[in-house]
Amino acid sequence: MYIKRILVAVALIGLVVAAFVAYTIYQTMFVSNTAFNNDVAYVYIPTNATYQDVRAELEPLLKDIERFDALAERKKYTSNIKAGKYAIKKGMNNNDIINSIRSNNIPVKLSFNNQESLERLAGRISTQIEADSLELYSVMSSPEFLKANDFDSKTALGMYIPNSYQFFWNTSAEQFRDRMLKEYHRFWNAERLAKAKAIDLTPEKVMTMASIVQKETAKVDERKRVAGVYMNRLKIGMPLQADPTVIFAMKHSSGDFDQVIKRVLYKDLELDSPYNTYKYTGLPPGLIAMPDISSIDAVLNYENHDYFYFVADVTNFGYHKFAKTLSQHNVNRQEYVKWINQQGVKR
Repeated sequence: MYIKRILVAVALIGLVVAAFVAYTIYQTMFVSNTAFNNDVAYVYIPTNATYQDVRAELEPLLKDIERFDALAERKKYTSNIKAGKYAIKKGMNNNDIINSIRSNNIPVKLSFNNQESLERLAGRISTQIEADSLELYSVMSSPEFLKANDFDSKTALGMYIPNSYQFFWNTSAEQFRDRMLKEYHRFWNAERLAKAKAIDLTPEKVMTMASIVQKETAKVDERKRVAGVYMNRLKIGMPLQADPTVIFAMKHSSGDFDQVIKRVLYKDLELDSPYNTYKYTGLPPGLIAMPDISSIDAVLNYENHDYFYFVADVTNFGYHKFAKTLSQHNVNRQEYVKWINQQGVKR
C-alpha cells in the first residue's frame, strides 16, 4: 500500500512537471510577445550581424526577450542569422517572429531621379539600401567597369534610368550597380535602338541630349518640341546654345554643384568648357543631369518643326515661346529680359 502511494505521488509530480513544461513551452512559443502598438514593426538586420545585434534590434519590440532567446537557441536561429528587412506583426508569438526574420526578407521600393552626378546618386541610393554612399560611388565609378561596358566618367550617369525598382535592403553596392546595367540594356530595347539610329545618335548621345531637354523644361508635354529645336540646330551645325549647359559648365569648373544660378550672363558664355554649347558646337561630352524616361523618349520621338529658337514664356509660366527666325526670337527674348529685370534677378 505504501509503495502504491509513492507511485501515485511520483505520477502526480510527473504530471505537474509535464504540465509546467508544456505551459512553459506554450508560453515560449505560442503566446503573443510583441510590445508595440502599431500594426507592424520593421527590423533591419545588417550583413554579418551577430545574434546580439539582432537581439538589440528586437528587445524594444518584445515583452519578454529572455523567452525569445530560449526559443531562438532551441531553433538554432542564433547561429543562422539572415540579413535583410523583416516585418514583425502586432500579436506575433516568438515562433512566428523567428520564422519571419529567418525567411521573409521584404523587398524595398527603390527610386531615384534628377541627380546631377554619380556622387549624388550614390548618396540618394545609400538612404534606401544597406550599401553606403562611398561603397556605391566606388563601384559605380570604377574605371575597369566603365571601360568594360563602353562608358566613361562623363557618360556613366546615363547608365542609371530613373524609375522605381525592387531591391532587397541588404543589396550590396556591386549588386545594385550590376542590376542597373541590366536595367539599362533592358531599357535600350530594339525599338529604342532603332529610333536612335534613325536620328543618327548613339544611345549615349541621346542621353546627353535628353539631359539638356530635361533641364530646359519641366513640362513633359513640351519636351518633344524642345528636343526638336536642338535637333534642328544639330543638323545644320548650329551651336546648341543651351543655357543649362553653361550653368553645368560653371558648376563643373568650380566644383560647386550646390550653387544656385537663376540667370546666365553674357560673361558666362565665354567660359572655356566643353560643356559650354555657346562656345563649342555639337553635343557636350556627357550628361549635364539625369534625364527621366519622358525626356529620353522626347529626343527619340522629337517633334518635326521649323523652330530654331525658344525663350521662357512670361505669360504662361513653365512653358516657352518658340520662333522660326532670329528676329522673332529677339522680340520674344526682350519680353523675357524685361520681365526678369523687373523681378530683380541678378544671378
